[in-house]
Amino acid sequence: MLAEDKVEEFFAEVERCRGWIEAAIENGGDTHNFKDIVDGIISGTMQFWPSANAAAITEIVKYPNKRVLHIFLAGGKMEEIVNMNEDAIKFAKLNKCDAITIAGRRGWVKVLKEKGYCEMLTTLAKELN
Repeated sequence: MLAEDKVEEFFAEVERCRGWIEAAIENGGDTHNFKDIVDGIISGTMQFWPSANAAAITEIVKYPNKRVLHIFLAGGKMEEIVNMNEDAIKFAKLNKCDAITIAGRRGWVKVLKEKGYCEMLTTLAKELN
């Protein structure tokens, strides 16, 4: 939940990052809209990771056998997103997560390999119109 004295600051910052978030939503299959993300951050079910030239959105997913910090949206400068890794690891550990997962385009496999990430699954989609 957002502290009352941080609400205006939050909305200004999330609006500044809106273009990156919306591009990531579109690349991720339009599973959410911008309002869904803002509502998730406000409710505390999602976490907002802004930087000067990028932003990421995470959620903690509780499976029967694991607790995972899932990075499901990221946009902006790749280097800045990658530089969020150490903070994401610290956050995951503080929240008793067993792992971090990332949903993204295949290019992230190569970029994050040196950070210890490996490809685990492939997701296929078929739109039903």
